[in-house]
Amino acid sequence: MPEILIQYEAEILSSIGETFIMVGVSILAAILLGLPVGTFLFLLRKGQVLENRFAFSALNLLVNIIRSFPFLLLVVFLIPFTRFVIGTAIGTAAATVPLAIIAIAHYSRLVEQALLDVPKGVMEAAISMGASVKEIIVKFLYVEARSGLVLGLTTSIISFISYSTIMGVVGGGGIGDFAIRYGYQQFKTDLMIYMIIIMVILVQLIQFTGTTVSRLIDKR
Repeated sequence: MPEILIQYEAEILSSIGETFIMVGVSILAAILLGLPVGTFLFLLRKGQVLENRFAFSALNLLVNIIRSFPFLLLVVFLIPFTRFVIGTAIGTAAATVPLAIIAIAHYSRLVEQALLDVPKGVMEAAISMGASVKEIIVKFLYVEARSGLVLGLTTSIISFISYSTIMGVVGGGGIGDFAIRYGYQQFKTDLMIYMIIIMVILVQLIQFTGTTVSRLIDKR
C-alpha cells in the first residue's frame, strides 16, 4: 500500500463510511418513496387505472422542479428545511436530507419510464382478470418491469455517489470532500488520484452488480 494511503488511512476509512451513509440513505429514500412516486406518475396518466389529470400535473410538476435545480443550489436552498428536520444544517446526517429529496425525484422518473415500457397487453390482461390496483402494481407491473427497475436503481445509485461529492459544502464529508480538502487543496495530487481510483472502482462494482442482477431477473 502506498505510504500516503497508510498516513491517511483513518481519514480515508472515515470518508468512505460517510459516503456509504449518504448514499445508503439516498437508496432507502429512492426505494421507499421514489418507487411509489414513480408508480403514481404512471398510474395517474391519461388512460391508466388511476387517471387524474390534476393529480398527475401537480406531482409531475413537483418532480420536475426538484430535478431542475442544480444540486449545489438545492443543497443551499434546503438548509432551513434541513435544520428544521435534523436540528442542524452541518454534517453527514444533514447532508442526507437534500440527497434523499433528489434521490426520490431522480428514481421516480426512472420508475415511471420502466413502467411505461411494460406492454399495454399486461395491463389489459390484469384488468380483465379483475385484479385490484394493488395487485396490478405488485403482481403485474413490477414483475414485468423488474429488470428496468433494477437498472434504473443502479443508474440512480451511481448518480447519488456523484451528488455526495458535493456535500462537503455543508460539512457532509465523504470521499469527494476528502479528495478536495486533503488532495487538491494541499497539492497532494497523488492522494487525490487514489481517491478518484477508489470512486471509479466503487462505481464499476455497482454497475456490474446492477447489470448482472438485471440480466438474471429479465425473463423476457
